[in-house]
Amino acid sequence: MDLGLTGARALVTAASSGLGRACAASLTAEGARVVVSSRDPDRLAAAARDVGAAGHVAADLGDADAVRALVERTVALLGGLDALVVNCGPPPAVTFAESVDDDWDTGHQQVLMSAVRLLRAALPHLVASGRGRVVALTGYGVREPKPGLVVSEATRAGVTILAKVVADTHAADGVTVNTIAPGPILTDRLRELQGTLAAAAGIDLDEQLRRAAADIPARRIGRPEEVGDLCAFLCSERAGYLTGQTIVVDGGVNRAI
Repeated sequence: MDLGLTGARALVTAASSGLGRACAASLTAEGARVVVSSRDPDRLAAAARDVGAAGHVAADLGDADAVRALVERTVALLGGLDALVVNCGPPPAVTFAESVDDDWDTGHQQVLMSAVRLLRAALPHLVASGRGRVVALTGYGVREPKPGLVVSEATRAGVTILAKVVADTHAADGVTVNTIAPGPILTDRLRELQGTLAAAAGIDLDEQLRRAAADIPARRIGRPEEVGDLCAFLCSERAGYLTGQTIVVDGGVNRAI
């Protein structure tokens, strides 16, 4: 299937590793011209080379001026913008009882406000493109929250609502807005969380990952490229009538309808 992404101009944030990098790789594989961004210039430059990005711009998504400059620089590099992939680093992994105000402030700025600022800066360009696409990466906890990730779940739920509202208000402009809610995907973040569980259980990480996979209906942990390929589809011409949706990618873990 030709996704019609050849020459499409895209920005992917938090793309130096994990799911952001996977999304950038899938987009470039389909012929898109992609600018990648993250906070770490060295890791970002390496990721840009590896995925064949058209450019890279280091930016802190918690800084409003940096977000605005990131979008402006991307538009200057690409000559416009057709797709925006909203991604961010994870907020603190804490229970509600463990959480303090700084955790919530960090999550609010890092997750929700970064999405607000990226959309605010990018939407005029996406509307001008005539076929704008927005894909926001959240997490399957927006459907079935986990107690130990309360800051992440609450703030990513806010991104989900934001995406739904923007999808409704910009559908007539040809802009689609969807969210991907990944479940257990083998990223550094998952290894970190599973490593904590492994240490508590007195087992090694490989054994913990095997136990985690056994609880998944698909009996395996997902691969980052499985999220990346879905992202590429949602950014494509083929997904022009699909908007305002949250798609869970989790091997069947989430039981919510």
